[in-house]
Amino acid sequence: MVAMVLVGLVALLHVYIMLLEMVWWDSPRGQKAFGLAPDFARATKVLALNQGLYNGFLAAGLIWGLVHPDPAFAWQIQLFFLACVAVAGIVGAVTSSRKILFVQTVPAVLAIIAVWLV
Repeated sequence: MVAMVLVGLVALLHVYIMLLEMVWWDSPRGQKAFGLAPDFARATKVLALNQGLYNGFLAAGLIWGLVHPDPAFAWQIQLFFLACVAVAGIVGAVTSSRKILFVQTVPAVLAIIAVWLV
């Protein structure tokens, strides 16, 4: 149960990130979340839309892993997408902000540990 909750929380986090990037990027909410100047946010909105789509795919994969009827395959799906989230967080921390390591990678690694122990 703990593993499913952690996977679900990581999925919800990525739905929220997707919304921030695809819908709210150039809004006050998006600008505050990513520390963006209004002009920069407007100029990069299309790029953020693309980023958001990838975060949506991560969320969709995690949700797929939660609802798949075959527990063995669901386990594999969850571990694959959690690993993708963790790697994306590491890349984001190296290239953009260390904060991403704690927002994205740490929850994914905790969920990986929980899923692995099930």
